[in-house]
Amino acid sequence: MAHRTTTAAAAATPNFLQFNDVTCEAVGGKVIFATDEWFAPAANLLKREPPLFVASAFTQFGKWMDGWETRRKRSPGHDWCIIQLGVPGRIHGIDIDTSFFTGNHSPHVSLQAGCLERPPDDITWGGDRTGMAASPSQLAAVATLGSEAWPELVGVSPLQPGYSDSCHHYFKVDFPHRVTHLRLNMYPDGGIARLRVYGVGQRDWTTVPAHTEVDLLAMTNGGVCLGYSDAHFGHPRNMIGVGGATSMADGWETARRLDRPRKLTVDQQGILQVPGSEWAVFRLACSAEVQRVEVDTLHFKGNFPDSCRIEACLLDSAQEAGLIASHRWSSARWQLLLPPQKLRPHHTHLYGAATLRLRGPISHVRLVISPDGGVSRLRLWGRVTPTAVPSANQQRAPSKL
Repeated sequence: MAHRTTTAAAAATPNFLQFNDVTCEAVGGKVIFATDEWFAPAANLLKREPPLFVASAFTQFGKWMDGWETRRKRSPGHDWCIIQLGVPGRIHGIDIDTSFFTGNHSPHVSLQAGCLERPPDDITWGGDRTGMAASPSQLAAVATLGSEAWPELVGVSPLQPGYSDSCHHYFKVDFPHRVTHLRLNMYPDGGIARLRVYGVGQRDWTTVPAHTEVDLLAMTNGGVCLGYSDAHFGHPRNMIGVGGATSMADGWETARRLDRPRKLTVDQQGILQVPGSEWAVFRLACSAEVQRVEVDTLHFKGNFPDSCRIEACLLDSAQEAGLIASHRWSSARWQLLLPPQKLRPHHTHLYGAATLRLRGPISHVRLVISPDGGVSRLRLWGRVTPTAVPSANQQRAPSKL
């Protein structure tokens, strides 16, 4: 079994890749319609794991592929599918991955966006659909969505075969509206391994009762990672994911720092005295005062950080843009929210208002771990007040297309 990951230099990848994948099956994304799924079902597009290739794997319908692959079309039209986002919101970038589709990839693709009041309830989908195609009744039901007229996020674009140096196709998106559903078009047929849609959740805060306590960092509410020092084993955006972590892979984990002292010492609180640390910066979904904090090291048993602290500040959109462009997050006017805390392995650490130092609204936080290691989830709970200031990604009211 072959398992290949991309080794392209970080400098060659677009900035939007650090945002949340809002279509991933792990956050509730799902395929609700596909014209054809003969060789491999469209649901594979939304898998969290990188694509695999198993040379000896075949089904009764042909070669097993870890992606969406349709039959060789012999009738008018083209193949397409409808995807319901797990986290509705603003989309900033797309990665269409053709990994291992080297003689059977789709030659061209386009992507359209829709914002529906509620998910369609008359389209039945699910189960293993390998070897199947949409029925006349399913085609009639999906036609009521009018998806062929949805605005384009990505115009008709060529795809390259799924070799290691050509499989990723990045598209930056500048679309000002909230999106709940996507239509992915293949022209005319073929295969795609994965669809990654990077964006920021968008919630209508006017519907949240005053003084309701919410997780200000949750990706479903609009939290987003903006920068980090190291993400060797796991990206810090994982910490604001839906539900609890399923494994170490579902958290933030750094490499071991090479500046660790040869012999370790601790202070009176038992905290290691080391010169280095790692950090990750997040924008809160909504500016608010934090009431309590949760730092979870679930699954990190031999590689948890020794300690952590959380810093916070209040930034406007222009200040944030400047820090993103300069990558100089150390220059922000950070104030201490959570003082240094000794951490335990595989444990949920809860800190109430009595432990927190900072009062008043904040918009951004920086989690600092020392010296290195892994954290599965980070939650900041606060109360949304009538005077709360929406963060940069929330300032436009959710709009209908």
